[in-house]
Amino acid sequence: MQSVELTLIKIIGDHFYENTGKLRKVEFNGKNFFDRYERIDSQLTMSIQKEHFEGKRVIAHDLINDKERIVENIVFDYNGYDPDRFWHRAQLMLREMGFVNFTAYRTKTNGHLHLYVHKGHTVLSEAYQLANKLSMTLSQKMPCSWRMFPNVDMPREFQILNLPYDLFQKERGASWSKFM
Repeated sequence: MQSVELTLIKIIGDHFYENTGKLRKVEFNGKNFFDRYERIDSQLTMSIQKEHFEGKRVIAHDLINDKERIVENIVFDYNGYDPDRFWHRAQLMLREMGFVNFTAYRTKTNGHLHLYVHKGHTVLSEAYQLANKLSMTLSQKMPCSWRMFPNVDMPREFQILNLPYDLFQKERGASWSKFM
């Protein structure tokens, strides 16, 4: 993975999360969640990212900027069997809704994608609503086999994603979009 492809995400780099393997129980809205990640309050450097890509460490990045209460990306965490079909349906829906900047990344697991919709500085409450709307719109076209981030039904410390391993597809402001 090249750093240029990873900069499209606009990762919050002043801290990161590392999989320690130790289970920690978190109770939220009457549900029990189990967390294996620990927050590390240091800079997410290229050497740490390189160790992640080499498989020495499992590193996750935060999706929510706590200082400003904003989100840069709305993310589909797809965990199905046909990532090509998901990409095709999702890109058609996103274009139809007016989104022209989005990128899909492969993760360590086969058939698993993270589709980042690059929205820009979005207030957290609006991001929750937009994520829900995108999920509901896409679920009308295909069976729901994804999770949306940010997600109001999950604790704050679960609003993280592992760094992606490889670029799947990207869409960057297509020239035809000005005619829509």
